Amino acid sequence: MNAPTPLPPPSKAPVDYEIRVVGAPRTPLRDFYHALLQLQWPATIGFITVVYVLVNTLFALLYFEVGGVEHAEPGSFVDAFYFSVQTMGTIGYGYMYPATHGANAVVVVESTVSLVLTALATGLVFAKFSRPTARLMFSERITVSLMNGMPTLSFRLGNQRKNRIVEATIRMVMLRTERTLEGKDFYRSTDLKLTRERFSLTRSWNLMHVVDETSPLYADTPESLIEDGVEFVVSVSGLDDTWMQTVHAQYRYPAEMIMYGYRLKDVLTEQGNVITLDLTHFHEVEPTQPVPGFPYPEPQPFSG
Repeated sequence: MNAPTPLPPPSKAPVDYEIRVVGAPRTPLRDFYHALLQLQWPATIGFITVVYVLVNTLFALLYFEVGGVEHAEPGSFVDAFYFSVQTMGTIGYGYMYPATHGANAVVVVESTVSLVLTALATGLVFAKFSRPTARLMFSERITVSLMNGMPTLSFRLGNQRKNRIVEATIRMVMLRTERTLEGKDFYRSTDLKLTRERFSLTRSWNLMHVVDETSPLYADTPESLIEDGVEFVVSVSGLDDTWMQTVHAQYRYPAEMIMYGYRLKDVLTEQGNVITLDLTHFHEVEPTQPVPGFPYPEPQPFSG
């Protein structure tokens, strides 16, 4: 029986499905704020900047029409814009100031709008800063190899920060499409038992699922997994010992990401009392002895 041919590692993580919800009640303001929290920092700063410029432009147009700004050049939109920025930013240089009732009325409106926008922007930035996030890394492939004589499915989880995820809980769910006797497609989710599902995560950990008689994968073949559109979804949650708040992460492995007859390379080495984690080999695999029944020359159940 020949050893399997290595598969090239994927260039990037699998793309998540886009979930489109139809018929749900609309809450535009709440959903809009939630969408802002999900933006990356450059997009958030860019959004705040654009809103700030647009609002100042709007009030500059009002000052341009109303007039009454002392020391502003008549008919100058640029001076009106500069005065709006000074008003909204409560800078108060004192060179330009409102000299008419109309200009003062616009200042009152703009100062009120400025208070609201400042509060919203401050709350948004604070919420993004105070929200704890986990920098967890998942191996790009799942491997299946023999361990203690049993086919064992394995993947790796790593913590890219120096902190500790206390009482990290790992859950692995298999999703597959089944057809009922009535001819309807049914999406079934089944928990896969890991050899260890709770621990304190410091740097790296290998998670394993033994494919024995109790495993939902016991009667499957590589072809059946792909044919049924099987995916493995891994969820991690735990207490960040720096933030003292719960963090979580999730990763998805399609059945096509499984490498049979391979194991993940070791990334931990110990020299005296120093343990080194080499993340440059985090996603690398190495061949092992072939798994009986996989898939050379003919695919057979996991049990072999």
